[in-house]
Amino acid sequence: MSDTTDIPTAAAGDAAPLEATAREVLRIEGAALLQMADELPDGFAAAVRRILSARGRVVTSGMGKSGHVAHKIAATLSSTGTPALFVHPAEASHGDLGMITRDDVCLFISNSGETREMHDLVAYCRRFSIPIITVTKAPDSTLARQSDIALLLPDAPEACSIGMAPTTSTTCSMALGDALAITLMRLRGFDGAAFHVFHPGGKLGAQFLRVGDMMHTGARLPLVTPEMGMGEVLVTMTAKGFGVALVMEGARLAGVITDGDLRRHLDGLMDKSARDVATPSPRTIRPDGLASEALGIMNANAIGALPVTDARGALEGLLHIHDCLRAGVA
Repeated sequence: MSDTTDIPTAAAGDAAPLEATAREVLRIEGAALLQMADELPDGFAAAVRRILSARGRVVTSGMGKSGHVAHKIAATLSSTGTPALFVHPAEASHGDLGMITRDDVCLFISNSGETREMHDLVAYCRRFSIPIITVTKAPDSTLARQSDIALLLPDAPEACSIGMAPTTSTTCSMALGDALAITLMRLRGFDGAAFHVFHPGGKLGAQFLRVGDMMHTGARLPLVTPEMGMGEVLVTMTAKGFGVALVMEGARLAGVITDGDLRRHLDGLMDKSARDVATPSPRTIRPDGLASEALGIMNANAIGALPVTDARGALEGLLHIHDCLRAGVA
């Protein structure tokens, strides 16, 4: 076993050779992507139509690095409105073929088109007339010839120094999968609301939270009447803890009292009523508005809370900036 201390390393601070290699890899892979964009694989439109018309799912598969790409493509398809799943070719030969139905479409990834672990998958699909779409670099390969549609990758070199490690080919395969997913997404009319259904967690989910899902309602609201004296208004503002008071005329929001309003009316404040101090026609948002939109309004106007009203101006609730921050909307 060789001693790792014998492995040559770049001199300390000498980043140029390292950066040159990185740039070379990126240029090789980038050139292949541009080539594929200029010369989109024949059959791309047919593949989109075949997937769009399928009653079942897209079943992706591949071995090794191609398998990782196929797994990612299935995840991207599923999250953008096209149900998909990944089946490992080795596991398929030991029972997982049962995951594939006659209503499905298979999307197989194999750079050489001769991956022997894929043979049982291909035979199963041919036996039950399940459509096969293949992404490969070899038009005369077994997999390409057995496919209904073969999407050929560009004839571009791998980016590794010995030309063997899957690099350019896997990058192109993944990008082609993205192109399929986004094309299908647009054809299905998959919008932001639908996206949120599949992404309720994390940062993406937070961006699509609705104001109505987060706002405070009922007894939590700091409600005051126009005639209420400021002493009582201050008690209400302190007790509710939002730093604002909502001035109500029946069910309609007539104004808002903020800390800034208190400072502006500090002289003789306790002799005034809520009507005298409130800011009329305050900024509001609808319950079906996005929380990210509400946060933008609060930041743009330097306010910490935003009343939520319906189309007629009736109060629905109150959203505080801290609610947005806790939910990860910022």
